[in-house]
This record gives sequence, C-alpha cells and structure tokens, in this order.
Amino acid sequence: MKSCEQVTAQKVAAASLKDVMELLADAFYVLDEAGHFVLWNHRIEQATGLTPQQLRVIHMLDLFHPDDRPAVSRAFCSAFQDDTPAHIEARLLSGDAAIPYLFCAARLQAAGGNYLLGTAVNLTCLEHHGELAELRDRALHAASNGIVITRCSGKDNLIEYVNPAFERITGYSREEILGHDSRFMAADEQDSAQRAELAAAIAANRPVTVVLHNVRKNGERFWNRLSVTPVTDAGGRVTHFIGIIEDISELKERTAQLEYQVTHDPLTGLANRTLLRDRMDHALQAARRSGHLVAVVLMDLNKFKEINDTLGHDAGDHVLCMVAQRLQSALRDSDTVARLGGDEFVLVLAEQPSLRYTLRMIERIRQAMADELQFEGQGLPVGASMGVAIYPNDGDNFSVLLRAADAAMYKSKSGSPNAVHFHSPDMASASEARRRMEQALREALSGDSLYLKYQPNVCVQTGRIVGVEALLRWHHPQLGELLPQRFLGEAEENGLIVPLGRRVLDEVCTTIKRLGQLGYAGLPVTMNASYREFGQRDYLPHIARTVARHGIDPACLELELREAQLMRNPDVARRLSAGVREMGLRMSVDEFGGGASNLACLRALRLDQLKMASAPVREIGAQGLSGALAKTMLDIGRNLEIRVVATSVETRAQHSFLAEHGCAGMQGHYVSLPLTRPNLEHWLRRRA
Repeated sequence: MKSCEQVTAQKVAAASLKDVMELLADAFYVLDEAGHFVLWNHRIEQATGLTPQQLRVIHMLDLFHPDDRPAVSRAFCSAFQDDTPAHIEARLLSGDAAIPYLFCAARLQAAGGNYLLGTAVNLTCLEHHGELAELRDRALHAASNGIVITRCSGKDNLIEYVNPAFERITGYSREEILGHDSRFMAADEQDSAQRAELAAAIAANRPVTVVLHNVRKNGERFWNRLSVTPVTDAGGRVTHFIGIIEDISELKERTAQLEYQVTHDPLTGLANRTLLRDRMDHALQAARRSGHLVAVVLMDLNKFKEINDTLGHDAGDHVLCMVAQRLQSALRDSDTVARLGGDEFVLVLAEQPSLRYTLRMIERIRQAMADELQFEGQGLPVGASMGVAIYPNDGDNFSVLLRAADAAMYKSKSGSPNAVHFHSPDMASASEARRRMEQALREALSGDSLYLKYQPNVCVQTGRIVGVEALLRWHHPQLGELLPQRFLGEAEENGLIVPLGRRVLDEVCTTIKRLGQLGYAGLPVTMNASYREFGQRDYLPHIARTVARHGIDPACLELELREAQLMRNPDVARRLSAGVREMGLRMSVDEFGGGASNLACLRALRLDQLKMASAPVREIGAQGLSGALAKTMLDIGRNLEIRVVATSVETRAQHSFLAEHGCAGMQGHYVSLPLTRPNLEHWLRRRA
C-alpha cells in the first residue's frame, strides 16, 4: 500500500512543465539547438514585450543588445556543447529600452535532442531592492530615536535588532541586548498601568504608544515614550514588532519644573492657591466617599509686620520659611500646607475620622508654633491666630470653606493671642460632649457599668452550638445601655480602648472557665480586638499571662479582628497571626465582605473562621436580590479553606439559603438575642 508521501510525490511528478514554469517568479525559457524558443512562461513575454506568435519565430540573439550578442552566443553554445551551465549578464531589448538581466541556462537531453533550459532575472529590480535595503539600513542607523525589533514569539519577545541610538539611550551594547526580552530594563514597581496596556496590545497584535520608566545600564532611571507596531509577513501573520523609543527625560523634567512653578509658592515651596484648590477638591471627594470630615485651617502670623519693619525683609522671609517647615513637620503626608501670600497660611486636614481627632491635630499645630524662631542669633516669638472650618458642617466646596475659615480667623484675632476659633458653633459643644464622654468612660472602667453579653454561634445544619461571641455593653448613667459603636470609636482615639480590652479579656476568661464547669469545655468564646490594641507591644504577652492566670485552654479563646483593620497593615497582621498560632489561640476576621478584601493576605493569616458582614446576609430573600453576594463570600471561604460564619441572621429564609449553600455557622436574632452570662447558661441548659 502506498504512503501519503508517495502519492503526493506522484501527483507532483505528474504536473506538466508548463504549469510549473508559470508559477516561477522569474522568466523561464527552453531553447532548441537552433536558438529558437520551444517553451516559455508569461514573464518572457512581459520582459520582451513580444507576443507568443513573435516569440515562436524570433531567434533568441535578436532579443539582446547588439554589443552583448557575441558573449551570449558563446555562453549558450558552450552550454550546448560542453554541458557547462551558463551564467551571463546581458541587456535584453524591450521596446526602446535595454534592460540588464542575469541569464542562467543548462542543457537538457530529451526526445533524442538537446535543449537549453534557463531563467532570467531582472537586475534592475535587484539593484533597486538592494539600494532600498541599503537606504533603510542607513536610515535605521542614523535615526536619533532608539529602534528595536523583536520577534513575535509569545510571552517573551526576544530582541533581534537595535540601532545605535538604542544603544546610546540605554547604555547597553547590541551584543548585550540581542536575544533578551526588553522588559529587563523596566524600573521596579513603576508604570504598572502603562505596562499592562502595552502587554495587552502586544497580546492582541495591535499598535500602542505608552510612556515608561526604564533603567539604563548605569542604573540611571529615564523616561521614554515607546511606540510599538506589529510587522506582518506576506500572509498577514504577525512575525515581529518594531518599537520606537524616544528619551523624554528632559521633557519630563522641564514639564515637572513648570508644573512646580505654577503650583508652588516660590519662597517657601508650599502649595499655592492653585494647588490648594486641587488638593482640597480631592480631600472633599474622598470625604464624601468615606463619610469622614475635612478641616480647613486659615492661619495668620502675629507680629509679622513688626518683624519685617524692624529687622527687614530677609528676616521676614526667614520666618515664613521656618513656619512652613514647622507646619509640614506637624502634619501628615496626606494633609496640605499652602501659602496664600503675605503671612497667611492654609492647612487642609484630610480624612478626619472625628472632631476629637481634629482637635488633637490642631493642638499639635499650636505646639509646633509655640517655640521662638531664631534669626541671626535673635529669638523671634511668632505665634498665630487660626480659624477653622469643617466639612460638611461649614460648607461643601473650596470657596465656601475658605470664606468660613477666614471669618473664623478674624474672630480669633480679636480674642487672645494665638487663639483658635471654629466657624461652627456646634464645634465647641461637640468637643465638650466628647470630653464628658471620655470622663464618663474613665469612671466606668473603675466601676461596674461595663458588662458583657454573649451571642451564640450555632452550626447551620444541626443547630449545635459551636461558639459564643462576647459583646461589650455600657450602662451609661444618663443615656442607658450603649452599644459599642456609641463609644468604642472615641475609646480608640483617646487610648481607653487598651484598658477596655484588658477588662473584656479578663471577663471572657472567667466565662470560658465557667462554661467548662458546666460541661462545655473546649467551646470557643470570641472577643473583639482593635488595631490600637494589637498594635501594643505587650498585647500577646498580656493575653498569655491572663490565660495562664485563669487556667484555661488557650484554644477556647478566639480573637476577632475587623478585616479593614487587618488590611491596614498586612505585615503587622501576619506577625499577629503567627503569634496567635504559637500561643494556641484561635483567630477570626469580622466584617468579611464588608469592603475590599486581600485574599492572599487572608490565606497567609491561617484563620479559623471568617465572619460574613451583615449586608450580604440582609440581601438574602430581599426584594429584587438573590443572595448572590452571600454565596460569593461562601465560595471564597470554601476556596480559602476557611470556615465562614454568617452574622445578623434573622429569618428562616436566610437560614435555609445558608444551609443550602454550605455555610458553616450562623449567629443573629434568628438564633438568639445577645444574652447575659446567667441567661446564656439557662439557654445552654434548655438546649441540652
């Protein structure tokens, strides 16, 4: 049986010579011994300008320039007689033109006779192509921009050509670069969006222009504008990419200098009014999303005119520069210090979580301005009057807030030296209310008005209790029972959260011991911990001492931290997790799915359980909603191999949905309201 290759070979062999020669790119001919054409392809007709009838009767020498005919005759006769292939350049007549061709011919014996088979190549076209190739090569070498050509080969597009300008711009020689992917020059952690755009364009074989930050061979960073274009072959397939690199470092530097001059005060280097407006707009946009406050402080220096008049403008300029430095050192990187002109400064305090936090920042500013400034060995007492406006209380845009702060500042100048005046009349009363709250909380820590309630956590499938969460309550003498959200934020800011947490820990350990006596040994009790608490150096050592003092199993104590606080500093979170594991404690994350999640960080923490935020649970069975978010949270927990507990479960429909989708545990009013410890014991006995 014949193979496919044999069959194919037979078909090719069976193809007629005329069919084959018509496919040739060059002129093809067959001559007899008399010098007449026997066969030819259409390119002979194109080259000579003769019809088939004319070619059949013409002698081949008549096609050549008269001066070239003797050499052609000798070469072709030698090929016939000596069986030596002929290679000769000669001018072929085509109308009035004489065009140089390269003729190649060899003898063929067939049907009892000798024939000459040959080809003719137009040397004019070859010379033209050669000149173009040489011109392109010279142009590439002379170009002032870097040019790089890479092969299209998938993930890594290896460099096949670079021009001298590329070598000059990057500092790498051609030999060092060829065969490498150009990404090796990328600056670390730079231009991620631009590089993603570039990668997507290359993957899609489409042109793209990006601006990148790269590193020269000597370690110097530079900006370059890169334009990449795909190159296709005759069949339309992308085989290469050509990149044009323009070094725009100087342009970037000039642009940055111009932008700086336009947006900064030339004397102090602080933001000017233009940049101030932009920074304030950004701060207000962020505050609208987060619900935080923004404080605008207008400051006017005291005795500045006196310093200028008595010591001169050099002293005044020195004072302004020193004040600028002090204000910047007193604030965070996210805040803005601007100079409006003269001795007026504006401070934008962004992302203020509370009025108390703002008051502490303003006090820090006052302390920064308290010491005398030195000029040529002389102390200059320079205080300042400040006016404060708060978003959203006093306005919601740049102009309104600045006017409010200005009005407040003029009121402060009419008062005592270095006074601070708030535009909003509610500020003083709010500040006083927080001061009273702090004092009452300090008193509560030494009394018995702080207590715990416990909310059971049960298995969704069986209803068996699998844990208990401790919830802090405060019986305020005037306000009645307060939930944690009413006072823990203030406690976090003023530092009382640390003694509060230690008191809760002691009470939880007592409860764990009591539950063990009731036959519930090993039942974990969860207590919440705040970022300020677990940021204390002795946080875990204190827990270890307390657990040992109560003589309880560490595995019964579970620390619960909010996801947002853990994501605030993943390194601290990982160290805490490692310490918790080493001590044998359990660790849980609260409010899972309530905001942005770092799944890689969660996996690295080796958690015991994730507490689903209440919002996904409330969606279950709600009108127009399907519980898709809750299902997503459950799927994520399953993929991370971490137990998920649903909170705020209130209906049978929610319970059924959670059971259907494999939720491990649940707590909420559907299971039980938060219980005092005696009521928890009664609840446990009743379910036994």
